[in-house]
Amino acid sequence: MKKMLLILALSVFGFANAQKGTILVGGNIGYTSDTYDYQSNKVKATSFDFSPKAGYQFHDNWTVGAEFKVSSSKQEGDLNKTKSNSFKAGAFVRYTVPLSETFSVFGDLGAGFQNRRNKAYENDPLISDAKADGMYVGLTPALFINMKKGFGLNFSIGGLGYETLSYDNNGVDVKSFYFNFGKTVNIGISKNF
Repeated sequence: MKKMLLILALSVFGFANAQKGTILVGGNIGYTSDTYDYQSNKVKATSFDFSPKAGYQFHDNWTVGAEFKVSSSKQEGDLNKTKSNSFKAGAFVRYTVPLSETFSVFGDLGAGFQNRRNKAYENDPLISDAKADGMYVGLTPALFINMKKGFGLNFSIGGLGYETLSYDNNGVDVKSFYFNFGKTVNIGISKNF
C-alpha cells in the first residue's frame, strides 16, 4: 500500500511539473433565451456572456492572471423593453491539484472592478438610464479534464462570492452575497501553452 501511494504521489508531482512555466488561456461563453407570460404580457428574455481568462503558471500548482467578463441581456414585451450591459475586469489566482494525467481539480479566486448600464424603454422613447460601478470577489471550485496536449474542458457547479454596485444619480447601492453550489453549471475550455 505504501509503495502504491509513493508511485501515485510521484506521478502526480511529475504531471504538475510538466505545467510549470506555461501560459493558460481559457474562458466561457453563455447564451440563454426565455419566453414567459407576465400579467397578460408575453415577454422574451435573452442574455449573452463572454468571459475570457489568461494567466501564467509560475509554480507547479499556482497560476495568476487576468479575467474579463462582458454580458448583455434584454427583455422585450408588448408594453416595455429593458436592456442591460455589464463589464467586469480583474485578476485571479488559481490553485490546481492534479489527480491523474487526465483529471485535475482547481479553485479560482478572482476579484476586480465591475460596471453596469441599464436602459428601460416604453414604446421606444427612452424613460430610464442607470449606470453603476462596483467591485466583485468570487471563489469557484472546478474540475479540469485534459483532452490532449494541455487542451481541456473546465466544469464547475457554482461558487461563493460578494458583489457591490453603486448607481449614479442617488440610485440604490446594491450588495450581493451568493452561495450557489449545485444551482449553476458552467462548462468552459482552456489551453496551456
